[in-house]
Amino acid sequence: MTRRAQGHDALRAMRLNAFDMATPGHIQQGMWTHPRDRSTGYNSLAHWMELARLLERGLFDGLFLADVLGIYDVLGGSPDAALRGGVQVPLIDPVVTIPAMAAVTTHLGFGVTCNLAYEAPYLFARRMSSLDHLTGGRIGWNIVTGYLDSAARALGHDAQMQHDDRYDLAEEYMDAVYALWEGSWADDAVKRDRAGGIYTDPARVRRIRHQGKQYRLDAVHLCEPSPQRTPVLYQAGASDRGRAFAGRHAECVFVNGTSPAIVARQVADLRARAAPRPIQVFVGATIVTGRTEAEARALLADYASHANAEATLAHAAASLGIDFARYGMDEPIEAGPTQAIQSNVQAMKQVAGPAWTKRKLLEQSVLGSRQPPIVGDPHQVADALEGWMRDADVDGFNLSRTVMPECLESFIELVVPVLQERGLFKTGYAPGTYREKLFGAGPRLPDTHAAATHRW
Repeated sequence: MTRRAQGHDALRAMRLNAFDMATPGHIQQGMWTHPRDRSTGYNSLAHWMELARLLERGLFDGLFLADVLGIYDVLGGSPDAALRGGVQVPLIDPVVTIPAMAAVTTHLGFGVTCNLAYEAPYLFARRMSSLDHLTGGRIGWNIVTGYLDSAARALGHDAQMQHDDRYDLAEEYMDAVYALWEGSWADDAVKRDRAGGIYTDPARVRRIRHQGKQYRLDAVHLCEPSPQRTPVLYQAGASDRGRAFAGRHAECVFVNGTSPAIVARQVADLRARAAPRPIQVFVGATIVTGRTEAEARALLADYASHANAEATLAHAAASLGIDFARYGMDEPIEAGPTQAIQSNVQAMKQVAGPAWTKRKLLEQSVLGSRQPPIVGDPHQVADALEGWMRDADVDGFNLSRTVMPECLESFIELVVPVLQERGLFKTGYAPGTYREKLFGAGPRLPDTHAAATHRW
């Protein structure tokens, strides 16, 4: 199916999310040690409100907030390296930052990662409806099932579920929350009739009953219909089972930027699975830019001097499910099946080859992560991003932070005007909810989405 058949031709403007986490060290490990970095302010509301204001000035579509529920303790069987390096710990709940950011912005969307494996659908559905109300319809949910045994143990389990079993759990979970969001309250249930003393018409509210393998539910959703009802649905699984799940549920998918050719095949598969409804694909990217290429290269060298090798290995060990402490620097690493992020293992093999080593991994991790940066002057960066859109058919980018906030400030000041001059990026926000801004249709999920079967 062509992009025209999926209604994409009018939406070729680039989508941009900032990719962040409520912690000192997110993707590029060690950058928090840079003297100009301000990411250690993660635990203050002022930090997040300033970030939101900056992103809205730059016309970003959204802020994509990552999260995990456990600590990275795979490297050497200990959390020590993660604790020393600030590798996604300490970490506060990203959800609680969103209302403050929404209060100082008008258009910016918020995609928040929430792990469905450890929270009852009834409670989670209320939290998302609450956020959709409080943001005026600007909330999105990055659907994850987790990948850390440390999180499972923290929640009272011996270990996490098997990879495919987690997707079985997720399928049932989605049916339960769709029923609450889409089917418990009719659109006209709320009357707010002061004279008659009727706030809600009981005849227009129904009890949701779900009897499944994992969940039992007999309840009325506590929230009246929010602007979008169901949040914008993000998902990042790139395994075959993950892509099948995305084809049924996801509106936006986040993929690793291995190479345009590899990503193009993933994108084609995702669009085919989701058809006939549209799906938007975001690729991860790290940008280092300056007014000249020489300035950008000097900045890269400056940033790279703060990269932390031990922290890089701690992060990679957890996301790949491999204890690198068991290997010498040049010893080939055996990456068999794991319960971690399978797409990360596949991506590593594609980039470094089947016989990869710790040395290869660290050589690739210029800024403390496996994601190679795009480096250059504003036109070179714009060329690279435009090339990704053309060659991989992606819709936009999740931009990882390096040194905050200057990495975003320089992108907004230098690169955004070039993208706008080329007609690749908007010069103003469209009206409406997060979903309306992204897809140019209504605030609700389309009738072709799986959630539609649960509607009143």
